Amino acid sequence: MVRRDFLAASAAAVTAAIGGGLFFRSATARAKESYPVSLSEEEWRKKLTPEQFAVLREEATERPFSSPLNNNKSSGLYVCAGCDTPVYSSEAKFDSGTGWPSFWEPVSETAVGTRSDYKLILPRTEVHCATCGGHLGHVFNDGPPPTGKRHCINGVALNFRAGATTAS
Repeated sequence: MVRRDFLAASAAAVTAAIGGGLFFRSATARAKESYPVSLSEEEWRKKLTPEQFAVLREEATERPFSSPLNNNKSSGLYVCAGCDTPVYSSEAKFDSGTGWPSFWEPVSETAVGTRSDYKLILPRTEVHCATCGGHLGHVFNDGPPPTGKRHCINGVALNFRAGATTAS
């Protein structure tokens, strides 16, 4: 019994050390990145609601099925709530059943950026606005054709602009 407890404690310690090291390394790298729209923490807090700040600037996740954008069927563009950059088109939106707005591709290859996220120890692909660096959500490999990707996006990180479905 002692050996089993020792092995379990050792495995937990190693996992925490590796995961924690990767998490802090990624946070340090993130702090060094620069974006065309860059505000101080105080300026972001003034511009965004508390929920938007938590998601876009602190990488929180909104509760599933809480965003009205999840059920939005209108034509238009979804823009970053932090900087108004078009990031997704209604043409690429689909109902994933997960409780968050989901898209099979961004509006352009340069609209969003990705990086590895180790917050849950196992790596995930985090997606952020390429203009302001705001955290939007994550990308998974279980989406529909033609990409097979599911961009699972926090609705609070987006605003919807009805009308054109392509960015000009």
